[in-house]
Amino acid sequence: MADAASRLTSLAEQLLGAPLPLGVRAWDGSQAGPPGAPVLVFRSRRALRRLLFKPGELGLARAWVAGDLGVDGDLYSALALLSPLVWERGEDDTRSLTQALRDPAVRAAARELLKLAGPPIPPAPPREEIRRHRHLHLHTKNSDKRAISHHYDVGNDFYEIVLGPSMVYSCAYWEEASTLESAQRDKLELVCRKLGLTPGQRLLDVGCGWGSLAIHAAREHGAHVVGVTLSQEQAAHARKRVAEEGLTDRVEIRVQDYRDVTDGPYDAISSIGMAEHVGAERYLEYAADLHGLLKPGGRLLNHQIARRPMRDESAYHVDRFIDSYVFPDGELAPLGSTVSLLERAGFEVRDVESIREHYALTLRRWVTRLEADWNRAVRLAGPGRARVWRLYMAASALAFEHNRIGVNQVLAVRTPESGTSGLPLRARTWN
Repeated sequence: MADAASRLTSLAEQLLGAPLPLGVRAWDGSQAGPPGAPVLVFRSRRALRRLLFKPGELGLARAWVAGDLGVDGDLYSALALLSPLVWERGEDDTRSLTQALRDPAVRAAARELLKLAGPPIPPAPPREEIRRHRHLHLHTKNSDKRAISHHYDVGNDFYEIVLGPSMVYSCAYWEEASTLESAQRDKLELVCRKLGLTPGQRLLDVGCGWGSLAIHAAREHGAHVVGVTLSQEQAAHARKRVAEEGLTDRVEIRVQDYRDVTDGPYDAISSIGMAEHVGAERYLEYAADLHGLLKPGGRLLNHQIARRPMRDESAYHVDRFIDSYVFPDGELAPLGSTVSLLERAGFEVRDVESIREHYALTLRRWVTRLEADWNRAVRLAGPGRARVWRLYMAASALAFEHNRIGVNQVLAVRTPESGTSGLPLRARTWN
């Protein structure tokens, strides 16, 4: 009888109708596949059962997070080779699967894989997976608070491993010789310059994270800042940093939903990496709320990840791995939709800057930091959560590099009836 790796490879190629571009190492120690390629490591038969009971991205994610499946070799290369077989085919490619199973040879291969997998019992999902029924009332204040808590209350020490001392969890702004710290500092400064902050102005930082932008705006530009977050752990850390910087008279950190902020008007609003949590159904409300909190002539800097538009937008579905393990209820929208909704809310959109490649560079640095301090990360967050983050960030880096997703800074103004925007005549001088 052939070894498990050879059987797995042969049967998988029959089902896929194409050569398997990665090597395979099975639970019996056998290995097969192209030399020099990254190797998928099936540590137990349970990894195969996970893939058979939930084919596609979610099955792979469950096997990875549970530690049943690993990669020997470069993770980025492995994900790039897997992409045409999983993500680019689509999660629910039912029609092609049905057609394939009409072939007796393919049906026989499927039966053999089932035999090879062992007992026909679906493995329980890893405990890191959020198990809930999707419903019609997403993005209520309570559901958003739960989603934010799941993602951000992993532990500040864990995030510091990934993000570094800057504690900035959004795309950095890179120059040729940047370090992660200098690139994040440059991003914070870019946001403040786009907002035109001057001493004494009031800034509302929506989704303030660990307080890095609030501190920078107060210390470097003399702004008075209110930062809001739904994460208790973020708020505690941010307040400690504000106190250490001696900025408690200029920075206030609140655990508060942006929909509950009532002490406007503000001179400027920053929303950096937060709008992905808002959702399509609530986006116009979000934009209108921020518009109402700005004084006439006030500026909004909306920094947001975008997906490519689809021919049939009704076919869009939330990425199953991201939704189940990373950002519950998160949604991505095309850039054009975001700009349109900001305009409908009353904003004048004055500048859009794509920094897609910058996010790929940022994510690769975060992965490097996580891998370099892996044992401590596992102690702090647990092995499953650490694996979630490594997979999520590496896959996201490739998605940005290949233009499957992007990130944009949209500068918008609550332009008064006089039409005076307060912006310079020449774009991107930001003074």
